[in-house]
Amino acid sequence: MSTDEPPHPQESRPPQKGDTPRSLAEALRTREDDALAELLHARPDLLNPVPTDLTQLAARAGTRASVVRALERLDLFTQQVAQTLAVAPEPTSYEELLGLLAGDDGDAAVADALPGALRTLHGQALVWGTDDRLRLVRTARELLAPSPQHPSPTGLGPTVAEATAGMSPTRMQDIVAAAGLPTTHDAVSAVEALTALFTDRARMSALLDEAPAESVEVLSRLVWGPPYGQVTADPARHLRWLLDRGLLLPTAPGTVVLPREAALHLRAGRAHRSPAPTPPPVAPGREHRPQVVDATAAGQAYTALATVEELLKEWDEGGPAVLRAGGLSVRDLKRTAVALDMPEPMAAFWVELSYAAGLVASDGEADERYAATPAYDEWQELPAPRRWAVLATAWLAATRTAGLIGGRDGKDRTLSALGPHLDRSVAPEVRRRVLSLLAGLPEGAAPDPDSLLARLHWERPSPAAHDLRTRIAQWTLNEAELLGVTGRGALSAHGRALIGGAPEGDPGALGVRPPTGAEQVAAAGRAVEILTPLLPEPLDHVLLQADLTAVAPGPLERPLAEALAVLADVESKGGATVYRFTPGSVRRALDAGQSASDLHAFLAAHSRTPVPQPLAYLIDDVARRHGHLRIGAASAYVRCDDEALLNEILADKRSQGLRLRRLAPTVLAAQADPGTLLEGLRTMGFAPAAESADGDVLITRAHAHRTPPRSAPEPVPDGPPLPDATLIGAAVRAIRAGDLASTAPRKESPRTPGGALPRTTSAETLATMQAAVMTGEAVWIGFVNAEGAASQRVIAPVRVEGGYVTAYDHTADEVRTFPLHRVTGVAELAED
Repeated sequence: MSTDEPPHPQESRPPQKGDTPRSLAEALRTREDDALAELLHARPDLLNPVPTDLTQLAARAGTRASVVRALERLDLFTQQVAQTLAVAPEPTSYEELLGLLAGDDGDAAVADALPGALRTLHGQALVWGTDDRLRLVRTARELLAPSPQHPSPTGLGPTVAEATAGMSPTRMQDIVAAAGLPTTHDAVSAVEALTALFTDRARMSALLDEAPAESVEVLSRLVWGPPYGQVTADPARHLRWLLDRGLLLPTAPGTVVLPREAALHLRAGRAHRSPAPTPPPVAPGREHRPQVVDATAAGQAYTALATVEELLKEWDEGGPAVLRAGGLSVRDLKRTAVALDMPEPMAAFWVELSYAAGLVASDGEADERYAATPAYDEWQELPAPRRWAVLATAWLAATRTAGLIGGRDGKDRTLSALGPHLDRSVAPEVRRRVLSLLAGLPEGAAPDPDSLLARLHWERPSPAAHDLRTRIAQWTLNEAELLGVTGRGALSAHGRALIGGAPEGDPGALGVRPPTGAEQVAAAGRAVEILTPLLPEPLDHVLLQADLTAVAPGPLERPLAEALAVLADVESKGGATVYRFTPGSVRRALDAGQSASDLHAFLAAHSRTPVPQPLAYLIDDVARRHGHLRIGAASAYVRCDDEALLNEILADKRSQGLRLRRLAPTVLAAQADPGTLLEGLRTMGFAPAAESADGDVLITRAHAHRTPPRSAPEPVPDGPPLPDATLIGAAVRAIRAGDLASTAPRKESPRTPGGALPRTTSAETLATMQAAVMTGEAVWIGFVNAEGAASQRVIAPVRVEGGYVTAYDHTADEVRTFPLHRVTGVAELAED
């Protein structure tokens, strides 16, 4: 290489025309820094810790765990290209690879897609070499090559050479002769002759023309895999014909295989039965007007808010107990589902969503229970659109997967709601991808579910028929509808804004950098702006009816809804909520400190219709009797100025369990506690009120039990976090510098055979350093840091004094000071 200026110490030698790398490390050295940065971004596991040089980077890129992870994240066609390389000769050319993928007849779509797939494999260091000598990394080849224990996805078997390894030379000569070939002098040439026959289209066709029909039928059953079959010790005539000519080769007693070359001829040269060069489109199913979709989704969004509020109101005074192993018991989940009037899987989803949003957690007490967190009170004060955005954002990012609840884990333990082992790191990626594919459809169009799942399978294939990603995608469609992200199966306008409107054709849709916190906040803000006009305005009134009911024709303002929930019981929900007034509900309001006049005034102020006379009579009647009986602690007592009423209580058989006795004409004592006595007398039809030790009526309000401050559960990352550009840039510089130190040419000497770094004494090290200071030349040193980690560096010494050498460290690209006693060896660099 000749240039006007000398190269920078950190720059690697650029590739020269005609260069053929001999290893993956050499191939990586020819890459530009941008290409190395793309590799580290695509495979972030290679960065932990940062490799010291390109040789170590190549070794790490070839480890089994890293290769498996990289292969799993390829799309279907790119995987098919890698699988084809695993069954192709090594090395193979681009033309041979294209022939195996497109077949003898060619395929324009495959030819168009192959360069992009190869770029991906090259970029991720799974393939290296030039177009005339393509090589799959050894670990990937071992994973994808066919074997009896791990059949190839191509359905191909071993080659003739692999299947005949260990076969006797006499048997090989018999096969060659039966196939119509001249005999050879050794087994190697016999294998070559048989391979040449099977790869010659004309001669192979002529051989198969002579085959019995039953033999051809056997080959047709094996041709697309699996290529193995069973034979008896005395095979039939048509099987014997195939065995004699090597079209079936024995691999084990009673087992035969169709050799790869013969299968490729029968397949017309194709390694895969159905190459998939292009992703299948997501077909629209039903189509609706966008306005209908948005209105439906907005209505469901409001229902979602009401459902979460109802759930946590149910748990307001302390929810279900926490199981010893964590999570809700099956009985508590059933009880919650009954309270919410929905199926158990749906109730489990709302419980998990509330937990993911940080609205519910365990209280950490000795008798541990689930309860709302202080964040729930803050959430309730937000406007309805913002409350929805909190839930939707938490759902998108959550790795906890509610659809798994009720199933079994790997140790056959039942997975419970709010319990451990529900995190699936791929869930956020699949949810976002499903919504992105919906965003690629016309507005108002719901997808055909089968085509959506087919597209997801193409983007990230999985061998399982009902793999986890497919199930998460199906759950995502259902959960998005429950949450109001979609309406009638189509993505809503606020749902589109929530995900940033990623188009279907985004080439980085899978495995892209997840949105940052700022991007999520901005997207949620846009969704709130779109959703706000779609949600109904809260009402400040109800419609009172003569049958002791009140109808709320829409959502109520929070103070009105809370007050009405105390005064009446919810009878039905929907577009309009129906409340029913009962003696028990009115008594509940009186217990909370309201008077009859307060209740009359409240109803008159918030009803668009006159207060019906039956309702007014009900309030007055309950208020007149409320507090006539008083309950205190004796264990408990009943006090009443009406002796006849106390006589009635004592005479009632239902009071026997309370163990009452008269203390005075106006006082009864009980063995039961005040709460039990209060509830027992109310069950008997009386309206007692509790009183304090001072004789005042106790005002009782619902006690809202809250946990200490809790943070929402952190999503479990899917592998190592994606590094940012700054970290990748620093890592590339460090790897380049370390590679310069490890590959710099050294002077040959008797003490450094092969250019290895020698062990030098302290005196030799000091002398070499002092000489380098005078000449201004760089030297190669071995260095052990304070932690005991050894490394090799190229330094240019500037000053040597006090047992330290100050030098410009080419490896770190900075001036550093090295203690001489930590330098294990030093050598001069070659002049060139």
